[in-house]
Amino acid sequence: MTSPVDWTAELRDQLDWYWTNLARPRLVGLTDAEYLWEPVPGCWSIRTDAEPPTIDWAYPAPEPPPVTTIAWRLGHVIVGVFAMRTASHFGGPPAAYDSWPWATTAAEALAQLDEAYAAWLAGVRTLGPAQLAAPCGPAEGPYADLPICRWRP
Repeated sequence: MTSPVDWTAELRDQLDWYWTNLARPRLVGLTDAEYLWEPVPGCWSIRTDAEPPTIDWAYPAPEPPPVTTIAWRLGHVIVGVFAMRTASHFGGPPAAYDSWPWATTAAEALAQLDEAYAAWLAGVRTLGPAQLAAPCGPAEGPYADLPICRWRP
């Protein structure tokens, strides 16, 4: 007889293993110059000369989509992936592209990334199998009817 699988623990452990061992280590040592480097004219980035700093964005995104800097990509993950989902799915503080305190340095961005990831993972830890399989809801726009975890136990 096999013991029941704790799907929440399996998901959490898998997410955290990839984050800890593959994704996050690649950002160690990121410099401010690398963070803000614009390899071609017209890049989307964090505009550190604005007061307060802003991020380039439009919805829907233009076609073709612009090249993005590391700063922009980290900002998107921090806000659009982790912080907004933590707010909409787990009761975290509000987060939006037009009001976020955008990081102007690599160190500040990595601190925001670590904080946003930790809050999101804490929310994931609260989900049981039924919640993982339930529709994710209106916060996910056109994906509202899909489960919060597309892999089903």
